Amino acid sequence: MFNDETTIHPTLHHVGLTTGDMDRLAMWYAKVLGMRLVYQSENPIGAPEGEFRPRAAWLSNDAANHRIALVEIPGLGFDVDRARHQRLQHVAFAYRSLDELLGTYRRLKGLGIVPILSVDEGAQTAFYYEDPDRNSIELNVSNFAEFEDNWGSIEHMQTSPDFARRPLGVDVDPDKLAAAREAGASPWDLHKRAWQHEFAPAVPYDPMALL
Repeated sequence: MFNDETTIHPTLHHVGLTTGDMDRLAMWYAKVLGMRLVYQSENPIGAPEGEFRPRAAWLSNDAANHRIALVEIPGLGFDVDRARHQRLQHVAFAYRSLDELLGTYRRLKGLGIVPILSVDEGAQTAFYYEDPDRNSIELNVSNFAEFEDNWGSIEHMQTSPDFARRPLGVDVDPDKLAAAREAGASPWDLHKRAWQHEFAPAVPYDPMALL
């Protein structure tokens, strides 16, 4: 029977986005996250002919029936003043290893898709991208992944003086990280060297990029 006393910890299942161009957005998520179309509807609310009709699509990159839901609203445009509005700031997707993250970075760069911000945040390394609607999408890996120690990342956030001093992390150049990894550096060594600013980008990132 159901338990009405214990706080259950559900897992994040999917993200829903509204857009003015569903096809373009679906294509971007297919390229970046490997999302495939599960189902698409040209009239999801069953509106009569001549009335307002949004479109909808459900996308997944695993066994879930969908991980991203898209709703296209005709005429919907960009929020050019989004930094002044309350909103969902970003959505993050995690990789199992730094090699997966760096391999994804290189694959996307070959497609002309590059991060707007790349950071070693102490507990994790994260590359931030913008989708065609300027939603912020974070691709990350735990810096403790090679030790298979999720609790270690929590302890780092709670006890590290470096993290307390700069919890949003230090900027990194993904190409420099990839070159050092190919030269034989371990992921943990790369993390330590990043905090010595060895992989700082030639041109600093705009700190307001995610606002």
